[in-house]
Amino acid sequence: MSAKSYEPSITEDEFYKIWEERGYFEVDGNRAIQEEGKNFSIMMPPPNVTGRLHIGHALTFTLQDIITRYKRMDGYKTLWQPGTDHAGIATQNVVEKQLLAQGTTKEEIGREAFLERAWAWKEESAGVMTSQLRKMGVSPAWKRERFTMDEGLQKSVKEAFVHLYNQGLIVRGNYMVNWCTHDGALSDIEVEHEEHEGKFYHIKYPFADGSGFVEVATTRPETYFGDTAVMVHPDDARYKDIIGKKIRLPLTNREVAIIADEHVDMEFGTGVVKVTPAHDQNDYEVGKRHDLEFITVFDEKGILNEYAGEFAGLERLKARDIIVKKLEAEGFVVKIEDHKHQVGHCYRCKNIVEPYISKQWFVRSEVAKKSIEKTNSGEAKFFPPHWINSYNSWMGDLRDWCISRQLWWGHQIPVFYCNDCDHEWASLKDEEHECPKCASKNIHQDPDVLDTWFSSALWPFSTLGWGNGDVEMDKLFQSDDLKEFYPNSLLITGFDILFFWVARMMMMGENFMGNLPFNHIYLHALVRDENGQKMSKSKGNVIDPLDMVEKYSADILRFTLAISAAQGRDIRMSTDKLEQNRNFTNKLYNAAKFLQMNVDTFPDIKGFCIETPLGRYMVSRLNVATQEVRSSMDEYRFNDAATAVYRFIWNEFCDWGIELSKADKSSIVELGAIFKESMKLLHPFMPFITEYLYHELSATSLDSSESVMVMKYPYKTKRRLKDEARFEVIMDVIISIRRAKVLVDLANQKIAKAFVKIDGISQEEQELMKPFILKLAKVDVIEFTESKVENSVSDISQKCETFIPTDSIDLAPIISRLSKQDEKLQKEIDKLSGMLNNERFVANAPEDVLAKNRELLADAQDKQQKVLEQLNSLKN
Repeated sequence: MSAKSYEPSITEDEFYKIWEERGYFEVDGNRAIQEEGKNFSIMMPPPNVTGRLHIGHALTFTLQDIITRYKRMDGYKTLWQPGTDHAGIATQNVVEKQLLAQGTTKEEIGREAFLERAWAWKEESAGVMTSQLRKMGVSPAWKRERFTMDEGLQKSVKEAFVHLYNQGLIVRGNYMVNWCTHDGALSDIEVEHEEHEGKFYHIKYPFADGSGFVEVATTRPETYFGDTAVMVHPDDARYKDIIGKKIRLPLTNREVAIIADEHVDMEFGTGVVKVTPAHDQNDYEVGKRHDLEFITVFDEKGILNEYAGEFAGLERLKARDIIVKKLEAEGFVVKIEDHKHQVGHCYRCKNIVEPYISKQWFVRSEVAKKSIEKTNSGEAKFFPPHWINSYNSWMGDLRDWCISRQLWWGHQIPVFYCNDCDHEWASLKDEEHECPKCASKNIHQDPDVLDTWFSSALWPFSTLGWGNGDVEMDKLFQSDDLKEFYPNSLLITGFDILFFWVARMMMMGENFMGNLPFNHIYLHALVRDENGQKMSKSKGNVIDPLDMVEKYSADILRFTLAISAAQGRDIRMSTDKLEQNRNFTNKLYNAAKFLQMNVDTFPDIKGFCIETPLGRYMVSRLNVATQEVRSSMDEYRFNDAATAVYRFIWNEFCDWGIELSKADKSSIVELGAIFKESMKLLHPFMPFITEYLYHELSATSLDSSESVMVMKYPYKTKRRLKDEARFEVIMDVIISIRRAKVLVDLANQKIAKAFVKIDGISQEEQELMKPFILKLAKVDVIEFTESKVENSVSDISQKCETFIPTDSIDLAPIISRLSKQDEKLQKEIDKLSGMLNNERFVANAPEDVLAKNRELLADAQDKQQKVLEQLNSLKN
């Protein structure tokens, strides 16, 4: 190895190109090691086609790649299905902004021209995310890459819609929905609720007969033009006499009645509330119960209409202060209070969301019934398991899913209407030419598109060919794909889309395939900054994964994410962790370099006879690590698996195996074979450097030989407990002698002689141990003894007692130094004890000061105890 250090920039792009060109990522890429009946499938959560890789993506795809590489090496026929999502709202927003920058709008250019622009933008940006994923070293079956609006998936979406429509499980009607005045209808989980510093407006609503008024408190005075009742609790004694009376809305002449309903909270506000059925979800239900009029006071863009009188034409939020000033001027405002409350925002554009009555398409909630039952019966298992509680909590309150969106980019709803006979029908055809009822050609298609999550909900089976019709798709899928890869073995994604995506895939998978789409569901937590803060551009704490790949390497970023990914815990990401794992890659390189300084090339461990004591010990420890890694990987404990392989390679192989080999050069060939096997163990986490070092030690190159990624993953063999026990003693003796040398200021110096006392050790074992102890403890002569050695310093360890003779060592300066340390520590102890024993000081000092002083006292006492032990050892 001629280079002084490993240079990832030289190898990563080159290796990835070879892997992909050879087809290793594809279903048959590991054909030589596939085992009959072992199939593994996992779906890539399709990132937005116009998106850019962020740290959350990096975590998801790293964990997916680790488990996929592990399964592939373990003999599974493996499908990691890649693809991208058309991202309806996000993509349309991008294209609309482009048009505005050019001085036009989508309405001006028309739907067809707009869609041409959107497709052009998709083609331009589609490769960005996938090229970034390649930089991360991920290995999905790229030849099977899908897009949620490719020809086959368009057919699949229509198949699903028409099927549910014909069953009466997709319906259209006037419902109250979450409405974004920019992006249109949103489902419940597309609304993000945030605490808002608002106002509570107390307004006088005068009685129609002029006898007084009631005081109504509201956070949204701009909607009172749509009030069709005022409401009190039927048991509220304060208001029993006014139930049924009429009030006149301020600034208008419209009269509404005072009604009684148990929905009112008597303890909140004044106990009198306005009822605006068309602009509040709770009032909507009240309106239906009391048969109230539903008055909409602003349009789809949030512009107040004629019901708002002189305020018509104003945008709803901008109108608020203007309306309140008018109410104040007319004497209708009692008081205005500060008020914190939760306000819904659009998850895309952050606009304040309105409850709004609109004609929309919905999937009936009963579609999810069987998927809920099967999930709770154990057909799908969550990791960590507590996520099933969150799933049940949300699914228990499930409402109909609003699936229509007021967009042009997306899957246009496959429903047609006859303009002559009002007939409505769903169709699998791309175009309809006449009404099936009256044969009229005066027909039109619903202009709305489907929620992006509708097509994504079909992803686990539509990508395998379900509903794709006769689309060839260059043979992306085979006829038996659904049989072999559905249900998917595993889903890995962030917990934040459990309801956006996971729950919907489960309801659709069960509905169309008869069983849930996943056997196991792993939900990972968030990646935060080193202080535990959520990353955001405004905070300036965003870590760009591609920057980290460029600065450190894909391997280092991947390993850092994996070793930090404890189930159920957020990841705190920092450059310190990345630097630590850079040190790990340096350790790997230096270990390989040491091995090659002694031997040019090394065999694979399979079929190679390990004969030396050190080789037998180290291969036994490799087996322990292998068992631990496999066990952790099978339970998706990625951090435990990464820790196990890290601990073996760094702590056991490098810190001890390589050092011990300096006393037994005959073991180096065996250690090289073991190290190569450990590269296979590490490969799913760090695919590039492991590939590089494996071939370096094999005296081969990836250009002309097979890749590690399609070699058999290490498996556990028989442990060698006798060899492990022997080297545990050897290492214990070395550590003990080193500690004893520290006592006499000879820490890193070679000494003439040391004595070792080990109960019941044979002469043969003594002779086997001596070379290792002499070399690593830096001693000329080792003598085993059965009794205590006089005139020496000693160290008692777990498995031995060691002695260093002091006959030729001048102990006076050492004793003097230790005595001065003892005196200094005693003064510190007296000072701290005096303060803590002073009742006045203890009564007046802050608790943090007292705690710090107690900590300092305990530390000083501990140090003094160690100094005294050293002094006693030297004096005796």
